[in-house]
Amino acid sequence: MPARLLSIPAVAAALDVDRRSVYRFIAAGDLPVVDLRTGTGRSRIRVPIAGLDEFISSRTVLAPRPRR
Repeated sequence: MPARLLSIPAVAAALDVDRRSVYRFIAAGDLPVVDLRTGTGRSRIRVPIAGLDEFISSRTVLAPRPRR
């Protein structure tokens, strides 16, 4: 089955961040992308849903223990 791909606005909505933040994550190599360029025009990049899941998992932290 082919990988499900998400647009940049969809990734931004899922992470509750601005699109510019998503592009920063991509530039830093934290989010993988697939380029769907079909010609000399602008590239059309998409993020595989598995890559987004991995990104979220890698940044998940445990809640601190309550003090006694």
